[in-house]
Amino acid sequence: MMSQWIVLFKKEWTESLRNFKWLWLPVTFVLLGIMQPITSYYLVDIIENFGGLPEGAVMEMPSPSGAEVLAGTLGQFNQIGFLVLVLAFMGTVASEKTNGTHVMVLVKPVSYINYLTSKWMHLLLLSLSSFVLGFAASVYYTFLIIESVPLSQVISGGLVYGLWIVFVMTIVLCLSALMKSTAFVAFASLGTALLLSVLSMYTPVLMKGTPGMLSTYSQQLLFNGEPSHGFWWSIVVTGALILAMMGLTVYLFNRKEIAIDGN
Repeated sequence: MMSQWIVLFKKEWTESLRNFKWLWLPVTFVLLGIMQPITSYYLVDIIENFGGLPEGAVMEMPSPSGAEVLAGTLGQFNQIGFLVLVLAFMGTVASEKTNGTHVMVLVKPVSYINYLTSKWMHLLLLSLSSFVLGFAASVYYTFLIIESVPLSQVISGGLVYGLWIVFVMTIVLCLSALMKSTAFVAFASLGTALLLSVLSMYTPVLMKGTPGMLSTYSQQLLFNGEPSHGFWWSIVVTGALILAMMGLTVYLFNRKEIAIDGN
């Protein structure tokens, strides 16, 4: 079983290399990570030169702290970064189901668990690797041109945000496995992430202890190293939901494929 899983994982790895995902996804996140500290550092100059201010006007803005810049980077990842990841992986299973190529793999016979978990692990590895590279680039330039932030706060904030990525990308895989429409997968995944983020922003008490608060907790860790009450509940609930989603998806995918074969 393990050798079968490794073969399937290598298949996913090879396809990503052929599609250059291992190139353009990390590059995209690195560019997003670099953009935030550089833009923050030169923001006043940019506004003075391109903001249409009256001649002779002087604009003074307080310099952002390192934690603010890194929190802004996570905000960029939460918007553009997730959009890129979802578009890159929305067809992980759905496209194969549409083309009928998944049948060629599952007829071997191949375990449904191995089939889905190999895709899941590859998806997470590529997503998290891109995030780590992008966040590391942001940290480097923030330390270089803005100010340093305690490394313990950077690591803890990054780890919590990484869990948020795992949660969202698990939703992407599960929907892709159960639905044929890649457009629906993208819309539902981004909509769920956006809804959870908005609810956590405007109703933090109601959302306390849910996955939607992970992005907020990661920013709190960057600022002061201590998240608000409900942090550990959020970690536990998120982990449980990830496992539950994967288990339910494997079960439903198995039943659906057996029903198709039976017909």
